[in-house]
Amino acid sequence: MIIYLICINILTFIFYSVDKFLAINKYYRISEKLLLTFSALGGALGAFFAMILFKHKTLKIKFYFFNIIFILIWLFLIIYNYCLT
Repeated sequence: MIIYLICINILTFIFYSVDKFLAINKYYRISEKLLLTFSALGGALGAFFAMILFKHKTLKIKFYFFNIIFILIWLFLIIYNYCLT
């Protein structure tokens, strides 16, 4: 599970950085739905770091809200999986 989370966070970080690059160069963008889907699948921490590092999607409150919620959910799942079972 830890290897999965590391990989999905790296992939999500890359998606956010590519989307920022596409936004700067006025190309077709990665959809917000896809970005949030990868966050929900476990990449919220990578998304949050990319948002801060690249100053991307920082004006959209829903990205902060959902990424924090997803981080908390995954944190709970990790704690539940490794500590309570």
